[in-house]
Amino acid sequence: MFRRTLTVIVPTLLLASQIFIGSASAYGLDEASRTVPLNAQGDTTVLSITQLKAGKALFNSQCAQCHAGGATKTDSKAKLSVTYLSSATPMRYSVEGLVDYLKNPTTHDGEMEISDVHPSIKSADIYPGMRNLTDENLTALAGYILAQQKEWHFLDGR
Repeated sequence: MFRRTLTVIVPTLLLASQIFIGSASAYGLDEASRTVPLNAQGDTTVLSITQLKAGKALFNSQCAQCHAGGATKTDSKAKLSVTYLSSATPMRYSVEGLVDYLKNPTTHDGEMEISDVHPSIKSADIYPGMRNLTDENLTALAGYILAQQKEWHFLDGR
């Protein structure tokens, strides 16, 4: 009886641990994978697993339609890559830079506001999915995008 119970419990525990480890590694459990640029001054922040999960859910529901895999469906030059976000004015390769963009999007050179064509808090009347997003939501979303750079590295041709 004990042997039969053991043959059920041990494989179940092994399977459960593999599922947990596999899903946890997808969110980059190690601190290095969760460390992303915070601002243009070079400060960094370490995202929690909870933030990454929330950011992924928000990205999938609000952004993936146009930005699957970090590309941009409507403009092949505009990518969610290190190079592209870093070369924007103002610089967008940071949590603060992306949160600012999600509140008030501008063209890559920063010359024109584009809230009428890109979802943002400013244009929540046009893009209802943005209506209830808080600063905490925007931070999680921005953090997820930045953490995905390791997955989206091909966007910079690396």
